[in-house]
Amino acid sequence: MKSILQRLVEKKARLNARRPLSASAAARLKDYFDVEWTYHSNAIEGSTLTLRETEVVLHDGLTIGGKTLREHLEATNHKQAIDFVEALAREAESLTEHNLRQIHALVLKGIDDEEAGRYRRGQVRISGSEFIPPDPSAVPGLMRDFIAWLTDEAQSRSPVERAALAHFRLVDIHPFTDGNGRTARLLMNLILIRAGYPPAVVRQEERLRYYEALDQAHAGNTDLFVMMMAEAVEKSLDIFLAA
Repeated sequence: MKSILQRLVEKKARLNARRPLSASAAARLKDYFDVEWTYHSNAIEGSTLTLRETEVVLHDGLTIGGKTLREHLEATNHKQAIDFVEALAREAESLTEHNLRQIHALVLKGIDDEEAGRYRRGQVRISGSEFIPPDPSAVPGLMRDFIAWLTDEAQSRSPVERAALAHFRLVDIHPFTDGNGRTARLLMNLILIRAGYPPAVVRQEERLRYYEALDQAHAGNTDLFVMMMAEAVEKSLDIFLAA
């Protein structure tokens, strides 16, 4: 674990030495990650839009025959959530519960407006997992504790560890009826971007490994999950360095 975290620090230092990137390079990288991040994050949750179809929806505003309205909204909503997260990352203020609810509201906009940005009021089960999220009555207090951890204790961790653990902890609380995974990955990348790292993309072909790592984390061992997120950060750093 220490070796990859140290490698990330070294690669980020190399990237910092090349900053600021040219306007054209920065624009190309943003465009690339907007599509990749949106496609993979939604595919993990079951969207059938392909990478190319996601690109067409985001770039051209076209609808894809045979695909649902929900899948189109998931793509355009996620892109708006990325833009919001990047704007938040440029601000100096600490993250708040309100910020997280704003991110979630964008994820579910037009899909489930009643639940968008609202903590769940019922119990939920996660398909394919033995993990049972906390009782809904506990969610408000757990979210207050989560934000307190994020703004205090978590600051002693490296940015990559902090981002990965924030991702896991939000999924562990599972504060929303739907959209928890996408919101948690957006939060992780908000923390990474604010610390000067590129966004990490959890790829849909690694979906099974991702869920297995989450199951281990729910059981008390977060090492595999943090390692997987660190590997995703390294892939993104390599793309930035190559550009």
